[in-house]
Amino acid sequence: MTYRDYVMELLKPSGDFSGRAMFGGYGIFEGGDMFALVSQDDRLCFKVDDSNRGDYEAAGSERLTPMPYYVVPEEVLEDPATLAEWAARSVAIAHASAKKKKRR
Repeated sequence: MTYRDYVMELLKPSGDFSGRAMFGGYGIFEGGDMFALVSQDDRLCFKVDDSNRGDYEAAGSERLTPMPYYVVPEEVLEDPATLAEWAARSVAIAHASAKKKKRR
């Protein structure tokens, strides 16, 4: 099983997500909006904005510069309830940013 298959299994209880290869990594989508990615070096990253950036910074997560994605902390990956919560927040951020782009 590849890391991206493992990640998709972890996320499966949280929603109906799809994925596709892109930029050397793997984008993960909900409703057509990308909320997560698996980096080239096999790290799960969630989309972040001002509403949840502090959680990632407090956990010492690395930002994937220049993108608005941070590496999901290992302790979050190991806790299904917390992972579902963090994924849901990133899905909401992805949908909100997509709506802003469409308005422009």
